Amino acid sequence: MHISVLGAGAGGTAVAFDCASHGHTVRLFDFEQFPDNIATIAAQGGIHAEGDIAGFGEIAYSGHDIDEALRDAELIYVVGPAYSTKPFGKALAGKTKAGQVVIVTPSSCGGALAFKRSAGLAVDDDAVRVAETSTLHYAVRLTEPGKVHVFLKLKAGNLLAALPGSHTGEILDLIADVYPSMERADSVLQTSLQNANPIIHPAVTLSNAARIEMTGGDFLFYEDGVSDSVGRLIEATDRDRIAVGKKLGITVLPDPEMGMRQGYMLEANYGSGYRKAPGFMGIGAQPQLDHRYLNEDVGYGLVFMSELGKQIGVATPAIDAVISVASIVMARDYRGEGLRTPASLGIADLSTAELGAL
Repeated sequence: MHISVLGAGAGGTAVAFDCASHGHTVRLFDFEQFPDNIATIAAQGGIHAEGDIAGFGEIAYSGHDIDEALRDAELIYVVGPAYSTKPFGKALAGKTKAGQVVIVTPSSCGGALAFKRSAGLAVDDDAVRVAETSTLHYAVRLTEPGKVHVFLKLKAGNLLAALPGSHTGEILDLIADVYPSMERADSVLQTSLQNANPIIHPAVTLSNAARIEMTGGDFLFYEDGVSDSVGRLIEATDRDRIAVGKKLGITVLPDPEMGMRQGYMLEANYGSGYRKAPGFMGIGAQPQLDHRYLNEDVGYGLVFMSELGKQIGVATPAIDAVISVASIVMARDYRGEGLRTPASLGIADLSTAELGAL
């Protein structure tokens, strides 16, 4: 199969390597402001990987020409943080073809909806089949340009949903050789709400704000940063997320339970479960507060969950508190920015029943 991967960060590089190592013809694209990894992969003809999946994967094209990257594409992966989805969608506007499949991974709350709007595709248009996943399928870091260390490739616990959902099964079949453990979600709201990054990252970051600023992040984010009291803050925000899902008729698993299914964690609790999690060991804190752990996970994640809760009449007091404190600490109005909300995704006028049927 001819596969195009948009996004050459750690996640996109891992996806490109994995698909190539399964015999697919892979073409990799990123914008010109991100040249280093793209250039190295082009020069060496592929990607080196070590860890849970390892070897060398040949890449047919690595560059900044979107038309060349999309040549013969049957499947397109859009891989990156939430703020990359809209630019990638705009880059693909008018270039997608009937029969192609696009997978936004991870969703980062509403990824498929955000992609369709930016690419000029109607929500119910299934000529181009668009899907999203609840999380990235790897715990991965770029160790140097052209090389990734994959700490973990998930064996379970990553959900996929198409938009519209009638295509979920066939998309799962399409990617089953590379991702046999990918699981069917009921809807894109289930994949969006099962995204745990907004639940974990802001709570730990804000609880360790002084340490991050004073040391430049010279500590281990989970092992040193998640005391039992920090765990109680994570748990409170998780309860809010689960309550929103329940009102929509969607099952959202508590994060420690999902963490155990995915292989990250050994204990289903919000304190030592994170501190002792094999999948989180050795992960350092971010060097500054101005980082995606707040800017993405609050601005795109928690704000989306809070506004969705308001829309369906579910209070989210812990989530709202984290949004407020993060806004104070960062001197910016995350809620007012409305980076990703039901309104920005075009679903603010839908009823609870209509949302549940997405």
